[in-house]
Amino acid sequence: MRAVPVGVAGVGRLGREHARILAGLEGARLVGVHDVDEGHGRSVAEAAGVPFRPELGDLLDACEALVVAVPTAAHHRVARRALEAGVHVLAEKPLAASLEEADDLVSLSEERGLTLAVGHVERFNPAVRSAEPHLQDPRFIESLRLAPFQPRGTDVNVVLDLMIHDIDLVLGLVGAPVESLDAVGTPVLTDSVDIANARLTFADGTVAEITASRVSEERLRVLRAFQPSGYLKLDLAAGQGEFLRRRDGTVPGTAAADGTGKGVPSLADIVERIPLRGDGREPLALELEAFLAAVRGESSPVVSAREGRAALEVALRIGRSIQRFADVALEAT
Repeated sequence: MRAVPVGVAGVGRLGREHARILAGLEGARLVGVHDVDEGHGRSVAEAAGVPFRPELGDLLDACEALVVAVPTAAHHRVARRALEAGVHVLAEKPLAASLEEADDLVSLSEERGLTLAVGHVERFNPAVRSAEPHLQDPRFIESLRLAPFQPRGTDVNVVLDLMIHDIDLVLGLVGAPVESLDAVGTPVLTDSVDIANARLTFADGTVAEITASRVSEERLRVLRAFQPSGYLKLDLAAGQGEFLRRRDGTVPGTAAADGTGKGVPSLADIVERIPLRGDGREPLALELEAFLAAVRGESSPVVSAREGRAALEVALRIGRSIQRFADVALEAT
């Protein structure tokens, strides 16, 4: 396997993890990291055993692929510079701060024939991957993502910070366009929305309800999907879940299936529980492997720029819906 020379721009909380994994990942050759905070950047570089490159241009000259983990407001500037230099890009979510910026990056990557992937790491969650064989025409999806407050990420609202993970998952599960949506949200500890709920209706009739909070006392990441063949419940934080479906040959409301005709069947008589477990691989490592495989021209489950753009579009629509709701509530006071 060819080792791709790769760098990391922005080594805050998430970029530091990218550097850690890339330093020991087969198929990658970490050639350096860049950060505007030189002291912190040098510390991360030393831990990864690679050079710290104070100038982004020096890093771009040394690499074939770049992970962009800078703050969202700088995604477009850094990713565009990399693409202009002929470097493949994995941009952390959200792809950009606006659709105009996202469209510019998508167009440039396609014109240059370069991979532009988006870091929607929940796609690589072991619970999600193990559920894929059982997914079949979900009709209702419910997701809940709660997190304690952290100053990190507050440069954007909770929709772009946290909810966009679940927006991407839901779009991938449904595969149909969003026909309508309604959303509510409010600031709590910051000047932007910290807790939000959105209800999405898709063109095929599927409904999804998504809630995200970054001001909760507990930490929770769960997704449930209801479909004619059964019920999926996924604990994304634990990376596991289960699929509940009716046992073959059973009919609800009939007597026990033991041939005696006695008694009423229990739930266990009717429902088969299939545990969903992953292989223990770290989702971020799988995401990076997918990105590097795409750079090498191999088949890959990487999240494409167009998929990242679609998630951003829905996230921004949710933001506008929240603002409309807030305006109406203000008028009513």
